[in-house]
Amino acid sequence: MGNKVIATNRTDHFEYFLLEHFEAGIALQGSEIKSIRAGQVSLSEAYIRVDEREAWLVNAHIAPYDPASRNNHDPKRARRLLLHRKQIREMWNAVRQKGVTVIPVQVYLKEGLAKLDIAIAKGKKLYDKRSEIAKRDVEREMERQVHSRG
Repeated sequence: MGNKVIATNRTDHFEYFLLEHFEAGIALQGSEIKSIRAGQVSLSEAYIRVDEREAWLVNAHIAPYDPASRNNHDPKRARRLLLHRKQIREMWNAVRQKGVTVIPVQVYLKEGLAKLDIAIAKGKKLYDKRSEIAKRDVEREMERQVHSRG
């Protein structure tokens, strides 16, 4: 059985060079996992805060689960990530370098558990983004030429 992708960070490949990926569990409340299974997650403004001992998913929006009513969660609360010490230490060492950060890439369900794909990323410069846009435009134009001939 494969992984069911719930939410992706759509700007990550455009804004960053993704260097190394990790799979992390998320410490959730009951209403949060139900909301995730319903697809009510947004990673658009989310980021990962790493200190020497722990990693946290900050500013990810998990919508309140309506049937939970009064036992609901705060949609933007910081959530602890479940990682091995070695992985956290590796991220901590990477983040201390200039221009390097840790970002969430996607949330998915794996064997009924919510997992987060996170990546160590280096920010792209403006000229990198421009060259990527130009390359995409050239590929699109070549695709049009192929389809117009056929």
